[in-house]
Amino acid sequence: MARSYRRRRRSRKRHRALKIMFMVLASVVGIAVASFAGYAISVISKTPPTDQLKPVPRGTSSVAYASDGSFLGYVQSDESRTPVSWKQMPESLRNATIAIEDEKFYKHSGVDYAAIARAAIENVQAGRTVQGGSTITQQLVRNTLIGKEPTLDRKLREAALAQKLESKFSKDEILERYLNSVPYGTIDGQTAVGVEAAAQTYFSKDTKELTLGESALLAGLPQAPSIYNPLTNPKTAIQRRNLVLRKMAKLGFIDRSSAREARSAPLDLKRGYRYTNIKNPLFFDYVKEQLIDKYGVNTVRKGGLKIHTTINTNYQKIAKATIRSILNVQGDPSSALVSIDAANGYIRAMASSQDYKSQKFNLAVQGRRQPGSAFKTMALTEAVRRGVDPDSTYYESKKLDILIPGFGNWDVSTYSNSYGGRMSLAKATLISDNTVYAQLALDLGPKSIADTAHDLGIKTELEAVPSETLGGLRDGVSPLEMANAYATLAAMGKRCDPIAIKKVVFPDGKTEQWGKPRCKQAISDGVAYEVTKILEKNVQSGTGTSANISCPNAGKTGTTDNHNDAWFVGFTPTLATSVWVGYPDALREMSNVHGIAVAGGTFPAQIYGNYVGEAIGGACVDFKEPTEPVQFTSFFGKYATQGYRSKTDPDSEYDGSDEAGRSRDGDEQVYKPGDDKKSGKDKKDKDGSDKPKGPDGKKKDGPDEGSSKPDEGSGGAPAN
Repeated sequence: MARSYRRRRRSRKRHRALKIMFMVLASVVGIAVASFAGYAISVISKTPPTDQLKPVPRGTSSVAYASDGSFLGYVQSDESRTPVSWKQMPESLRNATIAIEDEKFYKHSGVDYAAIARAAIENVQAGRTVQGGSTITQQLVRNTLIGKEPTLDRKLREAALAQKLESKFSKDEILERYLNSVPYGTIDGQTAVGVEAAAQTYFSKDTKELTLGESALLAGLPQAPSIYNPLTNPKTAIQRRNLVLRKMAKLGFIDRSSAREARSAPLDLKRGYRYTNIKNPLFFDYVKEQLIDKYGVNTVRKGGLKIHTTINTNYQKIAKATIRSILNVQGDPSSALVSIDAANGYIRAMASSQDYKSQKFNLAVQGRRQPGSAFKTMALTEAVRRGVDPDSTYYESKKLDILIPGFGNWDVSTYSNSYGGRMSLAKATLISDNTVYAQLALDLGPKSIADTAHDLGIKTELEAVPSETLGGLRDGVSPLEMANAYATLAAMGKRCDPIAIKKVVFPDGKTEQWGKPRCKQAISDGVAYEVTKILEKNVQSGTGTSANISCPNAGKTGTTDNHNDAWFVGFTPTLATSVWVGYPDALREMSNVHGIAVAGGTFPAQIYGNYVGEAIGGACVDFKEPTEPVQFTSFFGKYATQGYRSKTDPDSEYDGSDEAGRSRDGDEQVYKPGDDKKSGKDKKDKDGSDKPKGPDGKKKDGPDEGSSKPDEGSGGAPAN
């Protein structure tokens, strides 16, 4: 009996100890639960309303359009995203997403606690994460409001915000936002965000065109995009798709026969490049750089901008095809072409023969090469501004070796080393005589010519040296600059800044106008008209005959030493175009391309003529008559052999000012008018006529006739 008592006593002690341990443990758990509850309440209470949170930067891909509204391309980013509306999301996609991500989506209020517990158990049993417990609403909060920081604080705030979001938006609105913001995988460094980007990336189609099987495939991606990526792991992707289909059938979204049929279908992928392929990439990059300069990189890449540009897709297509048709042999030089609308400065074409994938350097904008004789137009324009009559001002075509104070010796010869003796400035333009223009440069003064070049639209810094008239520029010029300068002539002296962007539309509907023309009258319309008359003759009978078309047209050729660069720059009354041909990587001689030496009058003029002729078609417009005709005055330079005396003022003499009365002295070396008068060069012939004499002393029938034949390049093509 005593033994039985002792056993009962020991049992009571054990029960008492266990009770105490349980009470202690319960107290600890209670304290922990209370502490956690207090912590959770504190975190949740500090969670601000959803409308006070700054959304996680997700962005929308910016897109550019041509002048006719056609698609050019998306601005490249590390993410591609184009939101679509609820109506564009097929029911199969919505149901597939709910089935695999949140089957009680329409029943819970933002958080599914049973799903969280179930996911925790399955993940513990598997030893890894195999199922998520977050609802679609929680995932939306994570993707768009608070990010994915793996902390308890973030999870609590996520749950609180999910419930707040449910009270603010309808279930359909939440699902729409989710489908537009969830990542669907990364291909070639670019993540498809939202279902539209996914549909384009994996199937090359719009979201609204997705089939049941395609919807199931996409719905299965967000849990583990890299694992289920159908382009890299097709077998795993099929398994995941079929799981989604079985789940849809189990939940009654589809019948079992439809599920079986969809499961038996192949993936039928079609890799899409809508977000990476860009039409006219060189022009696109030019536009993008301007946008980034103004708005910054992030806004341009992810700001959802709609960029409306000035490019004419038809002109662009013709330009590319024309270049390819002429420079069509492997190893041929490259070519760049720029067209500008003379009326407003809109860039209508910017094309190149280069392969953008291997060479992203934009020859049309960034390529700065010597312009050759195409730059003589600047000196011709300055001469006419000064009242010089190209038809009645004469120079001696001859080999030059001139010692120029401040510049040194200048040796100048013609392209063909043949010289025509005494000829008018107009004639020298048509045969592109270097020696005549060298003398003109000295008579006018290189600084005044540089000033006129800038007035016309040349942006390159010029040194104001005599050789610039012949195209010897330190830094070279781009095809864009040359097209813009000649566009000033086409616009009757009105210079407009080149414009590539018409307007930018922001996601909120705000529009910023870029396309207002920025123009000013740089030279008088009379000066532009006189220069145009000579350049029009140049394409009819001078060095640019290969550029002649059936409509009024004018232009000038240009070729540099050793045939390293060849140009043709011309214009109709509405469109100015420059064409450059050469090797972009080095100064390589083009002495034998398709059997000829490449000069401005060969391939560049041919490309120009073929392109412009097709681009404008039969829409011919005549050059306008000027409202302010030039009043030519006497001009006697140091090198001019005879000047012109105004018929209205036979005693007038050039006084060193242009037609607007502006001083043009500067650093130029102009022979004083009085010196010519002393030599008697202003006197008429004995018979009273003003007809010039040739080098043989005989009178000529017209001012343009001299003893020189046009310089000829290889293959019989006129040089410049």
